[in-house]
Amino acid sequence: MADRRIRGRIPGGWLTVARLGILVSVLLALSACWSTDRDSSAEGDGDSDSVGRLTITGAGATFPFPIYSRWFSIYSRDHPVRINYQSIGSGGGIRQMIEGTVDFGATDAPLTEEDLDRIPGTLSIPTVLGAVVLTYNLPDMARSLRLDGEIIAGIFLGEITRWRDPRILAMNPDVEIPDRDIIPVHRSDGSGTTYVFTDYLNEISPAWRTRVGRGNAVRWPTGLGARGNEGVTGQVRQSPGAIGYVEQVFARQNNLPMADVRNRRGQFVAPSIEATTRAADGLAERIPDDDDFRLSIVDADTEGAYPIAAWTYLLIAPHYRDCNRGRAILEVIRWALLERADDVRDLNYAPLTLEIRVRALNALKTVTCGTDRRPIFDPDRDFMAEAIGEVEAPELEIEIDGEPEPESDPVPPSELEAGADPDGRQY
Repeated sequence: MADRRIRGRIPGGWLTVARLGILVSVLLALSACWSTDRDSSAEGDGDSDSVGRLTITGAGATFPFPIYSRWFSIYSRDHPVRINYQSIGSGGGIRQMIEGTVDFGATDAPLTEEDLDRIPGTLSIPTVLGAVVLTYNLPDMARSLRLDGEIIAGIFLGEITRWRDPRILAMNPDVEIPDRDIIPVHRSDGSGTTYVFTDYLNEISPAWRTRVGRGNAVRWPTGLGARGNEGVTGQVRQSPGAIGYVEQVFARQNNLPMADVRNRRGQFVAPSIEATTRAADGLAERIPDDDDFRLSIVDADTEGAYPIAAWTYLLIAPHYRDCNRGRAILEVIRWALLERADDVRDLNYAPLTLEIRVRALNALKTVTCGTDRRPIFDPDRDFMAEAIGEVEAPELEIEIDGEPEPESDPVPPSELEAGADPDGRQY
């Protein structure tokens, strides 16, 4: 059979199907080798955009997207760095870190030991605190609905099916509640919001712990599934009698009713910045000496604490082959935690204490770059002194034009995976 030829020249002659097969095999082999390299979380060295800014990419949790969007936009305006963050959900952020297609990830759900086996050394750096709230469609309610963990678990287990169930009425004695079926609405996609919600139910309800458990995605016993906070909200709004869980920031931005939830002290607490902050009281003392921030704060035993609260994390690789890229990522985190803390309350998040923010930055002193694996942050750098204004932070130095630093171990062009865009992302 005659050779089938594809029009186009390559060195050495026409490209035949046979040669094309060999070429594809070689590229796939190189791609496989590159994707398992744990020395870098994204390809490309010093990639810059059309106006000469270094581009770094991240993906993950939707919960912190409003604050990250503000931070990254302001930072990009004043620094030679562009941050491209895609809010695809916590599960997607972890997956893209594992696949090595982003410079950093973001998640509301703590990394599991299985995750860390696949991306060893990855740091979970807390940034803000937030709450998951119960929103509902019960028109003409005189005040906020009151619920506790056992009732919430009963609703989402399918055991409490009517709004005038005696257990709900006993908790809301002065409120006229319509006699309707309850329609639970849950997320259909994997999400950190689901993790926080199920983490709370897992802590409160033995029945939930036995039958469902916690996770970014679980097998729901009942209810309607919807994608994203928008989907849950839309389903609740169009379904009288529905109840669902969403992030507090999203609920407030959309003027959604939110239930008061009874905490461990027996108090019915409305979700608020102050109540979320109280849920984190004493958190600094719980962080182990190795600065493993993967701690749950649901059902906190604190006066006035809202019980369905959590903090969210940035996922940072332990080593960056490109020192420009590594410096830019760590510096934007330092800038956000120390210089832009006031933005947090403006967007209905609760801020971390200064002590925890400084501990998070100190944890980043272990991150290295280049072939000599030098620390990106000076091990002697005093972030507390910077935070209180005793010393000035050193200016960020990034080389945009010219050859990359020789120490940064640039990726040979032959190793770049087919399909990489100019920003170094892989598809």
